[in-house]
Amino acid sequence: MTDLSLLQLAMLLGGVALTAILAGILAGLLGVGGGIVLVPVLFWILSLTHFPPELSMHMAVATSLATIIFTSISSARAHNKRGSVDRSLLRLWAPGIVLGAFSGGLAAKYIDASGLKAIFGTIALLVSINMATPKTLVISEHLPRSKAVNSVISYLTGLFSALMGIGGGTLSVPLLSGFSVEIRRAVGTASAFGFMIAVPAVLGFIYSGLGVEGRPPLSLGYVNLIAAGIILPFTVGFAPVGAALAHNLDTVWIKRAFAVFLGITAIRMLLSVFG
Repeated sequence: MTDLSLLQLAMLLGGVALTAILAGILAGLLGVGGGIVLVPVLFWILSLTHFPPELSMHMAVATSLATIIFTSISSARAHNKRGSVDRSLLRLWAPGIVLGAFSGGLAAKYIDASGLKAIFGTIALLVSINMATPKTLVISEHLPRSKAVNSVISYLTGLFSALMGIGGGTLSVPLLSGFSVEIRRAVGTASAFGFMIAVPAVLGFIYSGLGVEGRPPLSLGYVNLIAAGIILPFTVGFAPVGAALAHNLDTVWIKRAFAVFLGITAIRMLLSVFG
């Protein structure tokens, strides 16, 4: 697949490991599931190794989702111990999130790499702007009363999270905050949404990638087991660290710094599509 030297390969694997550590901490700290970091970094690393460009984004998204299955469990357990997982909200949004995530995984079969990059870049840019805004956007003083409206919101959250390769927090935390859900409860509950998104989305990406030519060894559909195996120990191990920090730190400046990183990443992703 590549002509990388041992030194180059070691540097790439080291970069993946460091990224996984950061992703794990952010998963617990901000409820973003880690995928918002993993996807662009995995994509750029695959690009450096001259991986087939039509597969790079699909492999990055699907492999990120596979790691989120386990990262979200670690993060959710840590938040649940602190009483910040809202079980009634989980029951309300779970059906829509699961269906949306599975739909996203299946839809990947019909969306090319540029389409996935455009979706990731556009939504990531909007999220970065929202995170950098000092005042949280308030949509309502409470969640919608209608179950149908909640179903639509949760379905779209699951759908776009799956297509971006991210946990539920990146989209659901701003949404829940907009509906005046207390931030720690929003982050804790979003960490559990990550599992509900990742499992059906991964199943969809596995099915969508079956038989596709050019995939690296040890791949299930679009999920590469080698990359997932490198990432997992770090994301799972460091998610509780982030969760502990979330309950002891003022995360305002951390969020703003991350918003800058995310904004730059999103713009680079969009430029690669439209540039």
